[in-house]
Amino acid sequence: QLKIKSVFLWRFMATNDLMTELQKDSIKLDDDSERKVVRMILKLLEDKNGEVQNLAVKCLGPLVSKVKEYQVETIVDTLCTNMLSDKEQLRDISSIGLKTVIGELPPASSGSALAASVCKKITGRLTSAIAKQEDVSVQLEALDIMADMLCRQGGLLVNFHPSILSCLLPQLTSPRLAVRKRTIMALGHLVMSCGNLVFIDLIEHLLAELGRNDNMSTTRTYIQCTAAISRQAGHRIGEYLEKIIPLVVKFCNVDDDELREYCIQAFESFVRRCPKEVYPHVPTVISICLRYLTYDPNYNFDDEDEDDNAMDAEQNDEDYQGSDDEYSDDDDMSWKVRRAAAKCLDAVVSTRHEMLPEFYRSVSPALVCRFKEREENVKADVFHAYLSLLKQTRPAQSWLADPDAMEQGDTPLTMLQSQVPMIVKALHKQLKEKSVKTRQCCFNMLTELVNVLPGALTAHIPVLIPGIIFSLNDKSSSSNLKIDALSCLHVIMVTHPAHAFHAHVPSLVPPVVACVGDPFYKITSEALLVTQQLVKIICNLGDRLPAELPGTLLIFLERLKNEITRLTTVKALTLIAGSPLKIDLRPVLPDAVPILASFLRKNQRALKLCTLAALDILLRNYSSAVTPVMVDAVLAELPPLISESDMHVSQMALSFLSTLAVTHPSSLGQLSGGNILQQLIALVRSPLLQGGALAAMLDFYQALVATETSGLGYMDLLRMLTGPVYSQSAALPHKQAYCSIAKCVAALTRACPDEGPAVDVKNSRSTDSIRLLALLSLGEVGHHVDLSSQPELKTVILDAFSSSSEEVKSAASYALGSIAVGNLPEYLPFVLQEISSSKRQYLLLHSLKEIISSASVSGLKPYVESVWTLLLKHCECQEEGTRNVVAECLGKLTLIDPETLLPRLKGYLLSGSSYARSSVVTAVKFTISDQPQPIDPLLKNCIGDFLKTLEDPDLNVRRVALVTFNSAAHNKPSLIRELLDSVLPQLYNETKVRKELIREVEMGPFKHTVDDGLDLRKAAFECMYTLLDSCLDRLDIFVFLNHVEDGLKDHYDIKMLTFLMLARLSSLCPSAVLQRLDRLVEPLRATCTTKVKANSVKQEFEKQDELKRSAMRAVVALLTIPEAEKSPLMSEFQSQISSNQELAAIFDSIQRDSSSANMESMDTS
Repeated sequence: QLKIKSVFLWRFMATNDLMTELQKDSIKLDDDSERKVVRMILKLLEDKNGEVQNLAVKCLGPLVSKVKEYQVETIVDTLCTNMLSDKEQLRDISSIGLKTVIGELPPASSGSALAASVCKKITGRLTSAIAKQEDVSVQLEALDIMADMLCRQGGLLVNFHPSILSCLLPQLTSPRLAVRKRTIMALGHLVMSCGNLVFIDLIEHLLAELGRNDNMSTTRTYIQCTAAISRQAGHRIGEYLEKIIPLVVKFCNVDDDELREYCIQAFESFVRRCPKEVYPHVPTVISICLRYLTYDPNYNFDDEDEDDNAMDAEQNDEDYQGSDDEYSDDDDMSWKVRRAAAKCLDAVVSTRHEMLPEFYRSVSPALVCRFKEREENVKADVFHAYLSLLKQTRPAQSWLADPDAMEQGDTPLTMLQSQVPMIVKALHKQLKEKSVKTRQCCFNMLTELVNVLPGALTAHIPVLIPGIIFSLNDKSSSSNLKIDALSCLHVIMVTHPAHAFHAHVPSLVPPVVACVGDPFYKITSEALLVTQQLVKIICNLGDRLPAELPGTLLIFLERLKNEITRLTTVKALTLIAGSPLKIDLRPVLPDAVPILASFLRKNQRALKLCTLAALDILLRNYSSAVTPVMVDAVLAELPPLISESDMHVSQMALSFLSTLAVTHPSSLGQLSGGNILQQLIALVRSPLLQGGALAAMLDFYQALVATETSGLGYMDLLRMLTGPVYSQSAALPHKQAYCSIAKCVAALTRACPDEGPAVDVKNSRSTDSIRLLALLSLGEVGHHVDLSSQPELKTVILDAFSSSSEEVKSAASYALGSIAVGNLPEYLPFVLQEISSSKRQYLLLHSLKEIISSASVSGLKPYVESVWTLLLKHCECQEEGTRNVVAECLGKLTLIDPETLLPRLKGYLLSGSSYARSSVVTAVKFTISDQPQPIDPLLKNCIGDFLKTLEDPDLNVRRVALVTFNSAAHNKPSLIRELLDSVLPQLYNETKVRKELIREVEMGPFKHTVDDGLDLRKAAFECMYTLLDSCLDRLDIFVFLNHVEDGLKDHYDIKMLTFLMLARLSSLCPSAVLQRLDRLVEPLRATCTTKVKANSVKQEFEKQDELKRSAMRAVVALLTIPEAEKSPLMSEFQSQISSNQELAAIFDSIQRDSSSANMESMDTS
């Protein structure tokens, strides 16, 4: 016995060593060694010891890639022969060996001769083994291997597909159900790669057999097979649905629960995989599902004290209650029918977003009614279907809950709101069910419900709280259930008013506090979030802590010194310092402020921002307790914080300084000549200074000059600001710097109205830089201060219009407009007169635009008629730049008196001049904003007339109509949603390449192609991209995809847009994209494999690289769709990418970027 054991050990260890060697890349075998190794491994497959056999099978994988082709054929021949052996163990091990070999073969797309010859050799042996039907276990193994091979190498077996089909079809009537099941799997993999003729043969065979309906058993199999084909190749079966669906509907009415289940599963597959073709049949599918959702012939719900007002969907129960005698609970299969119906409804709800209102009318009440389902698995699927309905409602909020949506009738949200009492009533009992799974489903439902409809449960809190407490206290509750219960409670507290919980605080606090002490950290974490909300609900404790306050503040001080807790403590101190309760923080300020000052030098951005906010509020509310020493400690840390590298930190630092100027003006004396002032001046010159940081800077200068500190007076600060410009050492690098300085000068002048800056526009020695700054400063000052007392001002500005510098001209135009805002009666008639008589209309129209944009409505009203008349004279100007300014003025003027001016604007659509029509349509764009406005209802009624210019004969008019349409779709989709049916055909029409608009231009010896329709197509594709975000539910995605597909083959700019659209569509409508995947992959592959001519310019290479990267991003997005990799064309393209070093590198880097972006979004969510 010892001898036998040692022999086995030797064989085992020798085989193990061989496997280790074969896995090394360095191993090279000569012909003789190959032959010996192959012979020995095949011999070891017949070893009496199972462990040695297992190791021998593992050796086959690496061996296949190391030996020559004829040796692989020897291995395959032997394995196929062994698979037909009488010995069961040898058969099993040979089957595993064949699967291992198939798994190691190179993919079909690599064009490997080895893979092709091996697969062909195996196929012949497998088909004969399947057809014999002598030994069922051999048949099952052969079918399993065939399915595996078709899945991995189906493309190589195209010539064998007809014979494989003829071998598989008879197995669908096998007396063994296991054989039928594996045959269906093999057929599912076959249809993914077979040719059209084979696919037609298969479908026609199934249709014929279903039509014949010889016996129920085979009919069930054929229905299952149809569903499997739909799951694997939905894009191919779609055209046959008109013939298939009536048959499936007919079989639903047969009294056979198993057949009904398979029929409903087939419907689910059609709904998910053929969304367009199944669309006409969706109402039928819904009615069948609703009927069988309540199908429970073994149970009478009327015995229970359930809902008195039973839903319509439940009334069908009575139809099935006459057959109780035929059933017993053991052989009751009706639950499978109900589960299939729930899953099918889930599929319908998830894929037919546009039917949401209908779902809330018919599906929602029926699902809610079935929350009482007695079979736990079915109940979970019913809940899941309702969750899908809520999730479908959630993204729709952006346009359905839009306060300016201006749409009539019931929206899904209002319908859901009306059904909340019914939902709560149905959930109330389930919350105290024994089943943990059921309670988890309830909490998930409630969480999703309040995310969709915040505040919806306010009236129902008393009913729900006991159920939540029950799960928190129940000892049988799992950790996941407690986490879900706490998470649900937290979301409800956040989205509902505090008063709704006041009565329940005594009962909520004990279980939540108990969860805070739970040993599992996730439960503790959720419980702490709930506690945080409970504290807000109970009260503001500040006015109840007079005796405990000193001790509490000392705890805060300790926490400030702890690195882990300091950020949270700073936030807490900010809240306390800003409290209206005026809590006395003076005892801790001497210690706290120096610690806070030290935080300003820490390399933690969030800590710096929170610290600056805390110091600001402490200065405002506790200025008397903040000593100069404390202020000096903070000021010492400020200079590094004032910099363009972080504008938000700079803004907070400036806000602190402004507060300091008000509360401790004496402390600002040390700023004179200090680092802080130098940093401020440097920041003013930064091109990045704008928005909130610029506003904080202006506030600070006004506060600073008001302190009248020595060395920091009006003229001192003015010299500091304008010094670099006057020194003429060098012009400032960016125009934004001049604008910022001008705003600061204006802020100082407004703070000291008695002093005014010298105007250096007229001075002949002034450089362009000085003139630019002076004009901008005049504009900024004149905007707020009436400068009409300066008699030379008009002349000076008009003279500046003649400057050789474009920037000076632009500044003069802005200055004139801004100054006019300060005194409209004096300057507006002057501007209008100059526009009529002067040749400098473009600059003067810019001045007018500034006036219309900035002046008050009441001030402008008396001049509307004269301005309107003047603008219309210029809307036919041939210069496009001038027309654009006129259009903007017309649009903004229309907002002042829309009832009068909008109809006038509409009247000019009939103008014979294409320039006038384009100006009018562009003007409409400037009346649309993302905020509600009085013009909106008027605009909604007539925007259709403006969009009719999409049919205008003039190219430019059509282009500006598309730009206006895009603006409406982006900023206020409610304006155009109802018009999409008529507008979309015209929009899609503009995406086509028109050969008549392409011309050749001769440039010396070269010919250059010019496409006059390119801008128009680009505008059309931009509109399509916008509609994906704002009006997805109104689009026929398949028609949309047709045009995206055309765009993938268009010009560079349009390709870039369509790649973005494809990535967006992959996440928004994955099932539709999957149906079109084969047609979309080809243009992507063409883009990635295009090579630029060797003698092309550098820009061509850069453009092609950018195209490749964008195309690859689209590919990565497509691969996120489940089952996209199963597409033969996609898997072939993937292989092509991995075999090309350049494409593989791009693909890997994009995948890394997208995964890191996903991680970041998870971190911030």
